[in-house]
Amino acid sequence: MAKRLGLSLGVLAVILIAAGGWSVLRATPQSDTTAPQAVAPQARAPQAFRHDPAADYSLKLSISGEGANGVIVIDLDEAAAPGHVKRITELASERAYDNVVFHRVIDGFMAQTGDVQFGKLGGDMAQAGRGGSDRPDLRAEFSDVAFERGAVGMARSRSPHSANSQFFIMFAPAPHLNGQYTVVGQVTEGFEVLDAIKRGTGSNGAVVGAPDVMVSVDVVKN
Repeated sequence: MAKRLGLSLGVLAVILIAAGGWSVLRATPQSDTTAPQAVAPQARAPQAFRHDPAADYSLKLSISGEGANGVIVIDLDEAAAPGHVKRITELASERAYDNVVFHRVIDGFMAQTGDVQFGKLGGDMAQAGRGGSDRPDLRAEFSDVAFERGAVGMARSRSPHSANSQFFIMFAPAPHLNGQYTVVGQVTEGFEVLDAIKRGTGSNGAVVGAPDVMVSVDVVKN
């Protein structure tokens, strides 16, 4: 399984490797966090879904936790990143994203989630952010779509062709990311929910205690 990472915060956006996995760092390795005590809700049945490359899709993220409670709607950009949109919609339709936490949240920057391997609610949060799906990594689909507030990008390792399942949502514009990460969509509803997501601590934004969680992620055909 390929290693995963998130993004770095700071002027140089330095991406470093830390003790067995990629993470959002400046100069220190990922900190251990405390696994949440909450029990994950009962799993929902997979959606009946077959990806249509000509269709226009959105994701509906139902979020719960100490910070955010509500729904975020993301309009997926099939034109800019068809391969990544296909991956996200397929994983969502299989309910792979259900009960996945926001494991890394940096105030003024972004909230990262989507680790379908290690990021499930009730799991070992010290491992969250190091995993992905059982599918192959994706070829980069960099574009001229800017990382503005509400933009959704795919997390990756140092290799540009290493995105898999993890994604991040921008709290604010980050022009230093433009052309460096694949943009897959844009938040269209629920900015107040986005802004309420529980923040992490320290320079790497690791969330301590019980992180906010995507209770369900549904694919909507517009």
